[in-house]
Amino acid sequence: MSESDVTREGVQGARPGREAVTGGRTGRRRRRRGKGEQPVVPEARFSSYYGKPVLNKPTWKALDIAGYLYLGGLAGGSSLLAAGGQATGRPGLARVAKLGAAGAITVSLGALVHDLGRPARFVNMLRVVKPTSPMNMGSWLLAGYAPLTVAAAATDVAGRYRLLGAGATAAAAVLGPAVATYTAVLLSDTAVPSWHEGFRELPFVFAGSGAGAAAGLALLCAPGGQAGPARRMAVLGAALELGAFQLMKRRMGLAAEPFEQGRPHKLLRASELLTAGGAALAVCAGGGAGSGGGRRRGRVLAAVAGAALLTGSAALRFGVFHAGVESAEDPKYTVVPQRERLRARTG
Repeated sequence: MSESDVTREGVQGARPGREAVTGGRTGRRRRRRGKGEQPVVPEARFSSYYGKPVLNKPTWKALDIAGYLYLGGLAGGSSLLAAGGQATGRPGLARVAKLGAAGAITVSLGALVHDLGRPARFVNMLRVVKPTSPMNMGSWLLAGYAPLTVAAAATDVAGRYRLLGAGATAAAAVLGPAVATYTAVLLSDTAVPSWHEGFRELPFVFAGSGAGAAAGLALLCAPGGQAGPARRMAVLGAALELGAFQLMKRRMGLAAEPFEQGRPHKLLRASELLTAGGAALAVCAGGGAGSGGGRRRGRVLAAVAGAALLTGSAALRFGVFHAGVESAEDPKYTVVPQRERLRARTG
């Protein structure tokens, strides 16, 4: 074969836009190009058939379901405060917390039923007992908890049947932590990546958020002299929520990315600032002792702290909700973690 034939064959075999070379000149060519070499294979992009997501995104209405998550946490935390106020001789704090728990769980159930479309769908969940279903067990939990909060609040306002009211308050406090956290188990039990991957820490995040919301309501509405337990709950709730959420994001890896972008990031950043600021103001409000101006200043600080804690807790629930929806819409949050788990098992 002549030299011209070799040259012609090399030109015919060339591929426009490809940088790959063969033979002994490969190393020399790479050295000459140095860092300017362009990759042959394009960056991987994750998609699915017909351009549709791997998962169907949740069809829940944001206002209904995120509101349901928020109000359930507020109710559960308030039941604990109500029992504490009743046990320590703080009737003003206990009444605010009892009314808050009854009102929050009633509206929460209303939001859930509104999303379901018909009340009968909620009633149908009570036809069986299925311990492996968070939705079924949560329905039974709400069915037992809601009447207790209403009985506790009604007997307190009426000033009658105090023994019945005390028993209802104590029973609601026992169920309160489960009411505040079972929704985290419900979300984690789905295939939505940013919810499912947070299954270890999300219940603690929701517990802290519910405690903060309940403390916020008490700081806003209860007598200042009886709000000591609410201030302590605000600090503990904020520490639990913020610490568990940061730990969750570090452990989740790629699935935590939706928490750090777009609307979820704005909501969650606002939640962090409001929760931390509300807890700090709650501590400062406790120093407003004395008379006159000191008490007025403490009352103003307590009201601002309460509003901040309530708003921060709501922002957290809405942020978590929207992050989950966005993670379901992007295939990479489903595909990449699955591949990593497969490599870990086979490697």
